[in-house]
Amino acid sequence: MAGKSFHLEIVTPKRTVFSAEVDSFSAPGVIGSFQVLRSHAPLLSSIRVGEVKAIGLDEKELRFATSGGFVEVHHNKVVMLAETAERADEIDIDRAKLARERAQKRLSERRLETDLDRAKLSLLRSINRLKIAGRN
Repeated sequence: MAGKSFHLEIVTPKRTVFSAEVDSFSAPGVIGSFQVLRSHAPLLSSIRVGEVKAIGLDEKELRFATSGGFVEVHHNKVVMLAETAERADEIDIDRAKLARERAQKRLSERRLETDLDRAKLSLLRSINRLKIAGRN
């Protein structure tokens, strides 16, 4: 139903991942998940690693894995500027499994030169991608 819709853009440094009218948008905010519907108040929020969902005009759920970024809501338009964002059906499961294994190995070896925060974030991102890809 077009009367309830608004425009959503999901943009990464490499490409526009999604641009279309939707009825609903949900994102993993840093201080809690949130949902946007038509006529939402203006908002600027940081987002964390997690799942982004949108309900299209055809009422189908669209799911994306993101590694963080920002969302701006203004005048029935939502723009998500993401570090990375992948549609669930675009996720390379083998690549995500390899990334998870590499991160787990770095964390278990605990070498002095290993950046533990970076390894933990890499593990979190790969687990998120696998979780979202597994629910296509």
